[in-house]
Amino acid sequence: MDILTDAHFWVGVALIVFLAILVFVGVPKLAMQALDARGKKVQEQLEEATRLREEAQALLSRIQADREASDALSKEILANAQEQATRMQAEAQERLAEQIERRGQLAERRIATAEAQAAAEVKAAAVDLAAQMAEQVLTARLAGAKSDPLIDAAIGQLAGKLQ
Repeated sequence: MDILTDAHFWVGVALIVFLAILVFVGVPKLAMQALDARGKKVQEQLEEATRLREEAQALLSRIQADREASDALSKEILANAQEQATRMQAEAQERLAEQIERRGQLAERRIATAEAQAAAEVKAAAVDLAAQMAEQVLTARLAGAKSDPLIDAAIGQLAGKLQ
């Protein structure tokens, strides 16, 4: 009977009884349900993480495609702008050449007009000078000779008519 007085024996019996009470009450079942619930929760979180990763991957692919499209569009816009700038430069040079040509022609016409006007003025001055000289010559010749007063009046009017 030594066993009945041994403390280790009673501790073992108490442990077995305690475990039996726990099994009877259903603690292992509750623990398994808690572990299953926790496992389900972890599984749901893993599935959610996988779904979010797939969405992020799809979004990244779409963003990369949009970026490539916008890069292509910006290159096209830049090429069009350069082409338009080149065309506008050529048109501006052409207009400038035309304007220079027109101004040159206008200057030539003005020069021709000025030359014609100068020639006309020189001719008029030559005519005036010739008339004055003729008047002086005739006056000098007639001064020496007696003449008719009608001839003198006609000579005086001659200078005004030659101009």
